[in-house]
Amino acid sequence: MIDLAILGLLKERSMHGYQLKKNLSETLGPLFAVSYGALYPALKRLKAAGAVEEVFPKTEVRRRKNVYRLTPKGQEMFDRLVESTGERTGTDDDGFRVRLAFFRHLAPETRLGLLERRKAALTERLGELKSRLSSYRERVDAYTLSLMRHGMDSTERDIDWVDGMIAEERRASRRKKRVRNQEGALS
Repeated sequence: MIDLAILGLLKERSMHGYQLKKNLSETLGPLFAVSYGALYPALKRLKAAGAVEEVFPKTEVRRRKNVYRLTPKGQEMFDRLVESTGERTGTDDDGFRVRLAFFRHLAPETRLGLLERRKAALTERLGELKSRLSSYRERVDAYTLSLMRHGMDSTERDIDWVDGMIAEERRASRRKKRVRNQEGALS
């Protein structure tokens, strides 16, 4: 996922390592904290793959910082990664968050498909949590039960949130169709 996150940020603008690390935390939140020990090997790997290249700004007088930018090959890699709907896309929380951060680059039908897969995965997770809760109820202490209920509540809130995003995506799609139809009628 770090490759997708780096490529997505570099799609916005060129950055040096410190800026990338900072923006990764700001864009993806504290749960996706990236160490320099993970960031620089990923940049090296992406550079070796031809997805990013180093540029050296002429404006810096002091110590030169390596600034990275996306290459056309990196753009292709980004498109492939962000649109991928692999088996874990719906169940992988971090993978979903990273893709969500770059949803604006996806076609509406791709966004809708990813959201529906996420809802299905969350619904399955909720079913498993409910099943465990009912079977463990008498064998675990009150704290464990409370933690299990919290997991269910969080999953239910996530389902509601994704449902809202799906509904908004569908409304936006209908609005676009109406505008296109009106423009076609005027021509």
